[in-house]
Amino acid sequence: MSEVKIFRIQGRMLISHDRYPTWQKFTKEIRALSKEHAIEKLYSILGSNHKLRRKHIVIEKVEEIPLEESRDMFVHELSRVERLVVK
Repeated sequence: MSEVKIFRIQGRMLISHDRYPTWQKFTKEIRALSKEHAIEKLYSILGSNHKLRRKHIVIEKVEEIPLEESRDMFVHELSRVERLVVK
């Protein structure tokens, strides 16, 4: 079984691309099995939260980080879960 890793992804996204286009920087920490899975999850999150298309997201840097270096509290809470019970 593969181990879940934490990735920090940095880049830019085009906000309000139709009227007054502005590029906004972002940094997002995502738990995933691989770098490719983390990038797909990022596209999904930014696309659903900000109504962005993939061409409006520019990924500049993807790096794997240790849990201690993570700043996202949600990532810390998920890392502490030992098992998941589904009914």
